[in-house]
Amino acid sequence: MTVEPAEKISITLTPDMLRAIRESVASGEYASTSEAMRDAVRAWQRQRREDTERLAAIRARIRRSLDDPRPDVPLEEAFERIEKLHKKTMKARRDAYPRDPRQ
Repeated sequence: MTVEPAEKISITLTPDMLRAIRESVASGEYASTSEAMRDAVRAWQRQRREDTERLAAIRARIRRSLDDPRPDVPLEEAFERIEKLHKKTMKARRDAYPRDPRQ
């Protein structure tokens, strides 16, 4: 693994943010403030990647839906299907978790 040279920067944090970082360092969770900040940046990068992947998946589902050659479902029929599915789901839940008759 190649270690990239580090560059020193200056950032401004709120007192609460700085206190949380210092507490993490003091508790031994991190060896230094810099280590805590690097971890925060890695988490931010990971979250951005995951957000990008989720958005791409959503866009792909929308594209598949728009490209679907099947005819559109009328709104009334869609609501009927949703209501039927909801009733089925609620019944399955009640069957799986019956109420205690003593309640």
